[in-house]
Amino acid sequence: MTGTPKANLPVLLTFHDVGLNHKSCFDPLFIHEDMQEIIRHLPVCHIEAPGQHEGAKTLHDEYSYPSMDQLSEAVPAVLKHFGVIGLGVGAGAYILAKFALNHPDMVDGLVLININASAEGLMGSVASKLTGWTHTLPETVIPHLFGKVSHQDEIDTNHDLIATYRHHITTTMNQANVSQFLRSYHSRNALEVERPVPGGSINVRTLKCSTLLIVGDNSPAVEAVVDCNSKLDPTKTTLLKMADCGGLPQVDQPAKVIEALKYFIQGMGYLSSASMTRLRSRTASGSSVSSFDGSRSRAHTNELQRARTHSRGAEEKRGRSHTDSMECSSNSDQIASKSNQVAC
Repeated sequence: MTGTPKANLPVLLTFHDVGLNHKSCFDPLFIHEDMQEIIRHLPVCHIEAPGQHEGAKTLHDEYSYPSMDQLSEAVPAVLKHFGVIGLGVGAGAYILAKFALNHPDMVDGLVLININASAEGLMGSVASKLTGWTHTLPETVIPHLFGKVSHQDEIDTNHDLIATYRHHITTTMNQANVSQFLRSYHSRNALEVERPVPGGSINVRTLKCSTLLIVGDNSPAVEAVVDCNSKLDPTKTTLLKMADCGGLPQVDQPAKVIEALKYFIQGMGYLSSASMTRLRSRTASGSSVSSFDGSRSRAHTNELQRARTHSRGAEEKRGRSHTDSMECSSNSDQIASKSNQVAC
């Protein structure tokens, strides 16, 4: 835990992916100079799955590794009295999403990188077991993080990064413990979220908070993230697909992730004084595509934010132009009925 929790501010809560811990998963993001502005305002809590820290001893034979559901239910015990902005990657994204589904009153927002909301499936489970019998742990985890390393583009662009993480998994992680975490992830159930339909049931199971989905366009998780986006509430969810980026956007392109994170947090009413640089992107809503520049365009926000934006000058308009859904359109009703996608 870093920083001091305050009653009027949420805690930025992170959860790492399989084969990683909070340092290897998030250090490139949190030590970046642009991130300092966020952590000066918000306290940060990193959660580490059992036995995944550096130098961890092997969990004893009698230990029953918790399921994904059990890990998600451990989160409220960590932060009983504070709102949460969750930042999760892979398995951590799944756990935080599960936490938000079961405890919506505790979660202000979610930033989910490489989330897979589906179950592993019978064929995937069998393939995982066969891979575990015939491959070393790094050879199993690396494809999960980066995709098949035989893919030429992945090798050309991320060879050093892959080598670094292969070395990390081999030398600093307890591989027996990582195997248990991986097995737990592969045994997960589907999140069973459903996209709300206008005029339909108000009791549809979905994420109630503002949600930002992030994936690199070369990530092995692209299809899973796009599928998850199709099942969430389009008025609360944004899909950010990062160009020229592989399996770990927060490591590969931390500055872009931080920029999106700033806009996302500011859209929820926090970090109002944070210095905002211009985020140039292509914004797609349905079939329409437009160019977004914070100095020229104003994104649609909730009624209160719109009222404030109209009453302030051009400079403040730039500071407040990007919202929790990073939407850019001339028609707010159209935005409410379609999910938004941003490509950086």
